[in-house]
Amino acid sequence: MRTLADIFEATTPLSEDEARLRHAIQCSPFMKRLFNNDACLLTDILQHMHAPLTEQHMRDWLAEQPVTDEPTLKRALRKLRQRVMVRIITRDLNGLADLHEVTLTISQLAEVAVQFALQHHSLWLEETYGKPLGESGAAQQMIVIGMGKLGGYELNVSSDIDLIFAFEEDGATNGGRQLSNVDFFTRLGKKLIASIDEVTEDGFVFRVDMRLRPYGSEGALACSFEMLEEYYQTQGREWERYAWIKGRVIAGPGSELADMLRPFVFRKYLDFGAFASMRDLKVQIQRDVNRRDMHDNIKLGRGGIREIEFIAQVFQLIRGGKDTSLQIRPTLSVLALLREKGLLDEDTVNELHAAYIFLRNLEHRLQYVEDAQTHDLPVTNESRARIAVAMGFADWDSLLPVLEAHRRKVDHHFRDTFSDPRDDENAPAYHRETAIWQAELEEAEAVQHLQSLGYQQPEEALRRLNSLNQSTRYKQLPELSRHRYDALMPAVIAESAMQANPDDTLMRVGDLLDGICRRASYLALLAEYPDALRLLIKLASASPWLIQYLAQHPVLLDELLDTRNLYADPDFAAMRTELNRRLEQATGDVERQMDIMRDFKHASTFRFAVKDVIGELLLVKLSDYLSELADLILQATIEKVWENLKVRHREQPKFAVIGYGKLGGKELGYASDLDIIFLYDDDAPEASDIYARFGIRIANWLGSLTSAGILYETDLALRPDGASGLLVSSVEAFREYQQHKAWLWEHQALTRARYCAGDRDIGAQFEQIRIDVMRQPRDLVKLKEKVVAMREKMMSGHLNNTGMFDLKHDRGGIIDVEFMVQYLVLAHAHQYAELTANSGNISLLQTLSQLNLIDASLADAVAAAYRQYRSLQHALKLQGETKARVNPEKVAGHVEAVRTLWQQVFGGA
Repeated sequence: MRTLADIFEATTPLSEDEARLRHAIQCSPFMKRLFNNDACLLTDILQHMHAPLTEQHMRDWLAEQPVTDEPTLKRALRKLRQRVMVRIITRDLNGLADLHEVTLTISQLAEVAVQFALQHHSLWLEETYGKPLGESGAAQQMIVIGMGKLGGYELNVSSDIDLIFAFEEDGATNGGRQLSNVDFFTRLGKKLIASIDEVTEDGFVFRVDMRLRPYGSEGALACSFEMLEEYYQTQGREWERYAWIKGRVIAGPGSELADMLRPFVFRKYLDFGAFASMRDLKVQIQRDVNRRDMHDNIKLGRGGIREIEFIAQVFQLIRGGKDTSLQIRPTLSVLALLREKGLLDEDTVNELHAAYIFLRNLEHRLQYVEDAQTHDLPVTNESRARIAVAMGFADWDSLLPVLEAHRRKVDHHFRDTFSDPRDDENAPAYHRETAIWQAELEEAEAVQHLQSLGYQQPEEALRRLNSLNQSTRYKQLPELSRHRYDALMPAVIAESAMQANPDDTLMRVGDLLDGICRRASYLALLAEYPDALRLLIKLASASPWLIQYLAQHPVLLDELLDTRNLYADPDFAAMRTELNRRLEQATGDVERQMDIMRDFKHASTFRFAVKDVIGELLLVKLSDYLSELADLILQATIEKVWENLKVRHREQPKFAVIGYGKLGGKELGYASDLDIIFLYDDDAPEASDIYARFGIRIANWLGSLTSAGILYETDLALRPDGASGLLVSSVEAFREYQQHKAWLWEHQALTRARYCAGDRDIGAQFEQIRIDVMRQPRDLVKLKEKVVAMREKMMSGHLNNTGMFDLKHDRGGIIDVEFMVQYLVLAHAHQYAELTANSGNISLLQTLSQLNLIDASLADAVAAAYRQYRSLQHALKLQGETKARVNPEKVAGHVEAVRTLWQQVFGGA
């Protein structure tokens, strides 16, 4: 084997590996010094150049070293680092390792070194002072948290390591020379730092930075859990949240600490205030860059590595509490997830990904030269030529344009992500509107301006604005929230004036902001996204119901940010997959799963409603969407409730949910409750009791009020024997009841019932029972008498003396249509099987006319009436009306058609 001198002075051709080694040494004078000081390194790299140095290899190598005291411990760790650096530099510079291998290997070196040093120093200190015990008597261990790039497995090759030391409980050691746990772990921490950070004749392992601990350099070196929790709850700053995103326990027990600090890092609500916080942090960094003339710094300068990290991490801070899949550490993994979730577009992520790899590779080549912690571009021609070759370029002039292109793209995306709307030169100034909101204009002048904007009742609009501005709620807001409120209201005044109904719009938006203003994140969202505010104002103009829905579930404001998703047709298969993914992340946390399902349902409903309000969704399609959403929610509920059931006798329940009424007929509206029953088909002796408890849990899961609201109001009265019957019925008992005991109204209800969720075999059995019951021969005279009597009973319970026509309950309205169809189906289904189809009233009217059971032209007229009634009913709901009543003249022709068909079907009845 050739010596290092032989490789550089060889006159005969070098082997491929020798050539690779010479290339690496030419790019890294530091590595040449390592070889000069330890010839064993040359032998090792030539033998193992083509294999990554794994974590296990590091542990095995350390285990073979004779460590008996602090000097031998330090020597072993530094010799390990030398082997790791030679391997990484050689493999990286010759294309044998990618960025992931480089950063992972260095991060694993740090972790192995910390653990190895901690193990030895703990034993040595315990020999003197005894074992540290907590106040509970439990043995205590040092817990080391790796922050920053170490936590994310992203260390650079000459990085320092940011550490925090912790322990679970205060207490004392149990040895003859007793120490408090704080003193013990402080001594241990100092020993650990010295083993890794101290420069000896063999160099160092890592520079150690402890400034991220509570109170920084002035704080205790090691903190108990109680102290950490108290600090972060009462004094934790925004930059510390950012730092903790990548925080990871690298030594000692860590799960309890992670659980304790997660709420500090990841807010349970969407935290759009993170934009301003990260923007301020970047401004501080930029000031330092300017002060120290660091514009050629590829980490902190314009378009540098830190900007890419900020872009990734701001979305984690905003959404990580609601979406736990974002609680990951590696920057490239976060970017890929943001693309998958549509939070960043594909081109943006691709450009950031490419720039990150290029900049990190360049960073490493700058550091390979002299093992210096530098991010500055070289200034001498010799240094530039070396870096260009290391990066695979012919010369510096070839490298520089590529570098600048990456930095320009990163800078563009950073500005696009963090731009302050207030700095937009093209944004409206709203000077007069600001003066009105701040009560800086005389009343007459303010009224005149509001009138000139288009307000019909400017005096009332001004009174409302003054009321909001002088309210106790507004005045008690934190200063930052009040500033955001003040920034929003002038835009609200001006944009509301551009709607067809400015006065109503201003009132609705004002009420919404007044209701949500105590949640700073929602104000931040609207302040950061002016387009979202404009869309909100348009929706407020179109539908007071929609704004009320937002007020009840303000988390839905987030849906306004991505109009592509907002206006897209729903993909229920993808929605099901996404819901299941979120629920899986919360396995074991029932309350969290209930909230996830509620948030999912509300968000889906809101997206449907937006399409509806802007006129892009027909009512029949909306009802289909809402019904399929209900089926999806019911299926997920069955799965999660069964999974969380303490006593269950099989892996999958033989259980199904059957929908009646609007759910069964796929005519759900936004506020419809679910008419459902539960069936099972299971011969196990314990099945009846288990499914009874299961049914109760399902009803509670659907109807319980949590912080996220409820899923659905449910009505279980259609089960056999109604409220006095069993909550859950076997299929056989249901069949027996329907064929021999059910009332006529229950058979009417069957005409629009269907399987919704659960065991499909049970669904098929139910459908057969439904068809069999509907096709029973009936005495038409008695059937007619009972249906008419039931209709009269309903009429007496919904008297209307308003002079307005009640679309649902009055003669000639919706219920008359439904009763006629149900009667005709039950009367003739034994002869015509096609009448058993649960295809909706309009379709059944067409079928009845095709069978010559009713007049065709009248069937069309009644179908048109039914369609119009439902549309009017729905439109009134969107306008916030609680009763669906209209001027009789508006529907006179439709009422006449329905009454005429009623006369033909029931005669004088």
